[in-house]
Amino acid sequence: MVSFVSLVLTAVAVAGAHGIPANVTEGFGLLARAGTPSSAGTNNGFYYSWWTDNAAQATYTNGAAGQYTLTWSGNNGNLVGGKGWNPGSARTINYRGTYQPNGNSYLAVYGWTRNPLIEYYVVESYGSYNPSSAAARKGTVNCDGATYDILQTTRVNQPSIDGTQTFQQYWSVRNPKRAPGGSISGTVSTGCHFNAWASLGMNLGNHNYQVVATEGYKSSGTATITVS
Repeated sequence: MVSFVSLVLTAVAVAGAHGIPANVTEGFGLLARAGTPSSAGTNNGFYYSWWTDNAAQATYTNGAAGQYTLTWSGNNGNLVGGKGWNPGSARTINYRGTYQPNGNSYLAVYGWTRNPLIEYYVVESYGSYNPSSAAARKGTVNCDGATYDILQTTRVNQPSIDGTQTFQQYWSVRNPKRAPGGSISGTVSTGCHFNAWASLGMNLGNHNYQVVATEGYKSSGTATITVS
């Protein structure tokens, strides 16, 4: 996220650039260290994406299989990291672990498509800022036993996986959110959300990456998440 400044929507713009780093290496494990550099690739059979603007003290570490750990502090900067798949698809995603944000943060299924260029979120939990408060509400959907608010926004000349572009953001935000601050787990049937979006004219394109991401802006926190 690039700026939760007054809108969380600005925050999401740089999330679009988070998957851009080109050093893609199978089995490349990021060492636990302050200021882990931005990177993307494959690790232990999963795709990972990690992006930071280097303003926060942030450490991203790939673990076994679908696990990652992210710790950030300093109440400064933008960052996002997670594990999943490339390409994404209408799959059922399970996640479990701990999520302890202090301030602005998301835990979400996050991805991109091309043709059309779409950035999307299925937000499971968040910190102090509810992203649905700053987007156009389109409706609701019930997926996996929970209600989600469906929202849409337009990003104009903002960073994306294809450089600076104008594109749509699609959102499903769990209402109520899963409680942050400790252990967290859940299931996201992405096809349920994709079908609901399509019924509202919110069509996706060809899938690029899809991860269960932890995102933060001018905040602090820690997350250890395992994706399957």
